[in-house]
Amino acid sequence: QLCQKCHILSDTPICHICSDTNRDHATICIVEDIKDVMAIENTHQFRHVYHVLGGIISPMNGIGPQDLNIETLTSRLESGDIQEVIFALSTTMEGDTTSYFIYRKIKNYNVKITTIAKGVSIGDEIEYIDEVTLGRSIKHRQLFELNM
Repeated sequence: QLCQKCHILSDTPICHICSDTNRDHATICIVEDIKDVMAIENTHQFRHVYHVLGGIISPMNGIGPQDLNIETLTSRLESGDIQEVIFALSTTMEGDTTSYFIYRKIKNYNVKITTIAKGVSIGDEIEYIDEVTLGRSIKHRQLFELNM
């Protein structure tokens, strides 16, 4: 079954992540599917909770906003307990469209809205990076001492 809060596969009505009292429940990471949760969990860097959309907006594939778990996200925000929402969606046209659509729906809630960093991967050579990725990396550059 799916978790009643975040829509992750679970053996119980509320999954082990949502019921973990050691996690920060004030920050929600929005992801496309359960594989994204597993990828983020494997980093051991994220101690917050998730919201699985169950896909992304893709008119070519017949997937619209009504097909995603967006209303349950807004219900979670209405509680007033959420302080930050992190977009961790694919950096594709569909992922960006979905992020923008959700942003427009939640921007009036009193929450910080962020997105995961996008840019040059460690080990990449500049000459082989596509223009969009390189452009975003330059536009959203960080102070050098913070990267150490």
